[in-house]
Amino acid sequence: MLRLAAILLFSWCCTPYAAPPDYPTKPVRLVVVYPPGGGIDLLARVMGQQFTASWGQPIVVDNRPGAGTTIGAAVAAKAPADGYTLLMTDVSYAITPSLYASLPYDPQKSFAPISLVNLVTDVLVVHPSLPATTVKELIAHAKANPRKIFYASAGNGTLNHLAPEMLSPVCGSCASTT
Repeated sequence: MLRLAAILLFSWCCTPYAAPPDYPTKPVRLVVVYPPGGGIDLLARVMGQQFTASWGQPIVVDNRPGAGTTIGAAVAAKAPADGYTLLMTDVSYAITPSLYASLPYDPQKSFAPISLVNLVTDVLVVHPSLPATTVKELIAHAKANPRKIFYASAGNGTLNHLAPEMLSPVCGSCASTT
């Protein structure tokens, strides 16, 4: 009797709980907050191919750029919370709450982080015709030529928009060509 009780207890403890059906059972939408062709888009597409091969379900990359990444984040936030809409974003997700009075989503409650997928190092480069080969020389040139240095960025509120702005107090305001 004791042996039977032990077997029953052991089998009850080791019985797996009912698992949900294998995920995914349908295509997964991956919302990317930048336009096609950029670094995050390319990373999303490579990852999408790998997940498609592994999961046996297509990953559909859905580019939703604009408004400092808030358009794509809002699209993903409004999707059903069923795991079939994922958001691919960057550090701008953490920046936008400080730049916009209100957002169409709650940055702390609308999403659950899954994974860090990439680390990027920003690089400062200048055209060879500019008489600067160091940051110190670039700042000196910018001070001597106020409002004549331009830079490009992916959009207002993005990291590559705000990083050069950090130089503005040092060298005078630069002009963005967003």
